[in-house]
Amino acid sequence: MRLLFTVLPSSASSLTVKINFSNIIFSVSLILHISFSDTPSQRVQFILGTEEDEEHAAHDLFTELDEICVKDGKDAEWKETARWLKFEEDVEDGGERWSKPYVATLSLHSLFELRSCIINGTVLLDMKASCIEEIADLVLDHQEAAHELDDSVRMKVREALLKRHHHQSDKKRNNLLPMVKSLTDSGRRQSEPHHMDKAGPATSPQPPPTNPDIKNGAPDNSQMDLSKVDTHFMKKIPTGAEASNVLVGELDFLERSIVAFVRLSPAVLLTGLTEVPIPTRFLFILLGPDGKAQQYHEIGRSMATIMTDEIFHDVAYKAKDRSDLLAGIDEFLDQVTVLPPGEWDPSIRIEPPKSVPSQEKRKMPGVPNGTAVPVEEELHGEHHGPELQRTGRLFGGLILDVKRKVPFYLSDFKDGLNLQCVASFLFLYCACMSPVITFGGLLGEATEGRISAIESLLGASMTGVAYSLFAGQPLTILGSTGPVLVFEKILFKFCKDYDLSYLSLRTCIGLWTAFLCLILVATDASSLVCYITRFTEEAFAALICLIFIYEALEKLFHLGELYPINRHADLDKLTLAYCWCAEPDNPSNKTLELWNQRNITASAVPWSNFTVSECLDLQGQFIGSACGHHGPYTPDVLFWSSILFFSTFFLSTFLKQFKTSRYFPTRVRSMISDFAVFLTIVLMVLIDYLIGVPSQKLQVPSNFKPTRDDRGWFINPIGRNPWWTVLAALIPALLCTILIFMDQQITAVIINRKEHKLLKGGGYHLDLLMVGVMLAVCSIMGLPWFVAATVLSITHVNSLKLESESAAPGEQPRFLGIREQRLTGLFIFLLMGCSVFMTGALQFIPMPVLYGVFLYMGVSSLKGIQFFDRLKLFGMPAKHQPDFIYLRHVPLRKVHLFTLTQLTCLVLLWVTKTSPAAIVFPMMVLALVFIRKLLDFCFSKRELSYLDDLMPENKKKKLDDDSKKGVCMCLYDKPLHSPRTPDPRTDPSDINISDEMSKTTVWKSLNSNHKDTQRSNTNKKARTLALSVL
Repeated sequence: MRLLFTVLPSSASSLTVKINFSNIIFSVSLILHISFSDTPSQRVQFILGTEEDEEHAAHDLFTELDEICVKDGKDAEWKETARWLKFEEDVEDGGERWSKPYVATLSLHSLFELRSCIINGTVLLDMKASCIEEIADLVLDHQEAAHELDDSVRMKVREALLKRHHHQSDKKRNNLLPMVKSLTDSGRRQSEPHHMDKAGPATSPQPPPTNPDIKNGAPDNSQMDLSKVDTHFMKKIPTGAEASNVLVGELDFLERSIVAFVRLSPAVLLTGLTEVPIPTRFLFILLGPDGKAQQYHEIGRSMATIMTDEIFHDVAYKAKDRSDLLAGIDEFLDQVTVLPPGEWDPSIRIEPPKSVPSQEKRKMPGVPNGTAVPVEEELHGEHHGPELQRTGRLFGGLILDVKRKVPFYLSDFKDGLNLQCVASFLFLYCACMSPVITFGGLLGEATEGRISAIESLLGASMTGVAYSLFAGQPLTILGSTGPVLVFEKILFKFCKDYDLSYLSLRTCIGLWTAFLCLILVATDASSLVCYITRFTEEAFAALICLIFIYEALEKLFHLGELYPINRHADLDKLTLAYCWCAEPDNPSNKTLELWNQRNITASAVPWSNFTVSECLDLQGQFIGSACGHHGPYTPDVLFWSSILFFSTFFLSTFLKQFKTSRYFPTRVRSMISDFAVFLTIVLMVLIDYLIGVPSQKLQVPSNFKPTRDDRGWFINPIGRNPWWTVLAALIPALLCTILIFMDQQITAVIINRKEHKLLKGGGYHLDLLMVGVMLAVCSIMGLPWFVAATVLSITHVNSLKLESESAAPGEQPRFLGIREQRLTGLFIFLLMGCSVFMTGALQFIPMPVLYGVFLYMGVSSLKGIQFFDRLKLFGMPAKHQPDFIYLRHVPLRKVHLFTLTQLTCLVLLWVTKTSPAAIVFPMMVLALVFIRKLLDFCFSKRELSYLDDLMPENKKKKLDDDSKKGVCMCLYDKPLHSPRTPDPRTDPSDINISDEMSKTTVWKSLNSNHKDTQRSNTNKKARTLALSVL
């Protein structure tokens, strides 16, 4: 019975068939075959499982719908009415513009009609043709051989098929560029003779073409009119894409429909047929009698829409015969969703979804029709790659890290040569400068100037440059942390109390810490990071983000102390207000000592003539109604600082989201989004300069020398301390090592998440080695210690996100990964080291602007933290809750319990971090790992797989290998065998969509109409033959 389905080859143009009712036999036999064979989904899985040759390799498709209408013998042309790249776009009724892309909604009746067209029409697969004329001749030859076309009609149909194609982009270009069009008309007339008729022969330097095919409106395939190409739309088409042309229309001289489905092999560039110059692979032709234009239009839409379906698209490339195409259509029908006619208006255009669901489950074998694919529990703990596998060898992990990173080392620099990296570098340079200088200032206050801003700049520059050049994950940004500052304060107080050299003892502690880090690297201790799950990551990241937000607001409020508001002032007495400098009533011992050092007699000093800075320098006091705590009231500074602060935050947020706005071209939007923060800083600096309000500015050291004259750039580890302090330094070094290890590795885990789609991998052991080495260098030179900064690193990664450029209209750009390179970090810290020589320019940056940048970084880094999504659920009714995957599989009370546990841990971390006991903060972070382990007794393994990462287990590797073998056997072995004949069905829910469709009244009506048409045509031909004989 299968032999009846063999499709005639495209080369059989002269084949004649003697049997009039061949199509009827074919249709009946095909229905019988499908009814008693496999289900369409099984058949499609078998088709997709066949070996793929180069000739039938699937490509991305651009589908175009052209329509024609010939009435009363008047001339006409094909007009583009719709197109599909991913979603449907229609030419609006006015004909001047494209509609917004939308999800195509099809009537079930038009899909049935399309199926009938494939069954009863001509199907030519792997046709060899080089132009539209050959394609038309082969199609018409087949129609004539099957007695479906009269000789008298053939030439008219051929002439209609070769009519000129008018595309929407042609009209748009004619409206916008009439001057360019007139200049290029001479070249265009060679392939479009109807223009030549209007212009006359005198305007063309070439003689009129003599090819007889040209007179029918077919363009010359040897040339490509590039002036007609829509270059903007062409950029959205993926490289290597092919075209699918759907040609439908009504011809008044036809009595029955002409249907043909053609697949070319190879694909051919048919000039003028498609809107964009890409080769055509598929053609669907439907021409019918007058009066059914809307019906043909809907069938054409159905054909074009089904060609954009991921599964049918692959089936169309691999189909061997007509039955394969029908199986693809039936499988599509088996998956469609029907909307009730009384509850939905088909004219409403559905907006494209933000993310298109995966169709992989439709390719999986063994899934009954109408049932959902069982979702396997994901072992989220596997988000840690091979970088954290314990090798069991000394420095084994470090050696593997180096081997993994060496092949990418050169590309790490080449990939940084991009405009996006320039934007990231400029933004993060400004973002890193302020905390480094602020940290240096705070450290200078805590250590009486032994380590201050200049040391902080030098240490950050040296450590950052070395880390960017040699670390395993150069996307991590190093910075100063709160616990380190607390450690330094405690250490300095201890040294002062016991009369020890602070810098010497600190050097010993730093060297011990570096040595302990080296031991951790040698023993592959970084593999313990696999016990840090999302539970710990999110608590730590959320804490750092909240601290950034809190400190940004706190610094703004602190400006209110420096520049207070003159509250409840009597405006009528402003002329009487004054603020003078005067001798302090009760000078402190520190003030008296200062006066003695300068040989100053307080009574002889002209206090009232001093400026504000001179008064502050001599520790004078301010008196008068116009005085605040630190001097005279400065009008407008606090309010202006607040304006700068919030303007920076909101403008940065707005410009960063500008990529998804509807204004300006894509390239402009993308560039504005990349440079959002830098543009905001520049704009705010200019406005502040023009307004002239004396806001607080960034202060950068202007001289490259140690802050104190009694210290150099290299510190003696012993100095004036006893020898035993070298050994005693090991105790605080243990605590410092835990602090460095936890800060560094938790940040590295967050950066190396699988959601970031990093291709070059990480290097936990190499990262820790570089941090340890530079910690030793900074200790010897008396510079601050630097470790991975969580918020800065997350911001760095977010600024380097890559998205697909050739996104189809209506389709959201796909996230492709992160631009992994070393140049941004390298240049950030190089320029930071050179900042001493750029004091003149940096002193114009207002501090409130940098505080606004901190607020932006803290808020933007909160996005994507699942903890905050779950936190919002407490105030949402169930019907308004988002469709999160964990809400589908985990009871809401369990979700709330998990969130409350995480919130409690976050509060404990906050209290510890902001209290005098901040030195034990790393121990609290370590305690989160054990708290997470206790959750195994409160939640099932399945629940934790959705709410958090599963903890590593000893046998997980073996189980994972076994599951992968099973998947491989399922995906590759099974489809290579032809699907076996199913047993008689005992489950009434297991249906064959093709079988059930043949029982419907609609399908029977379509079949009977086709048979009646064939019968009437046969009778008509018989009468004609009898009359001719008589």
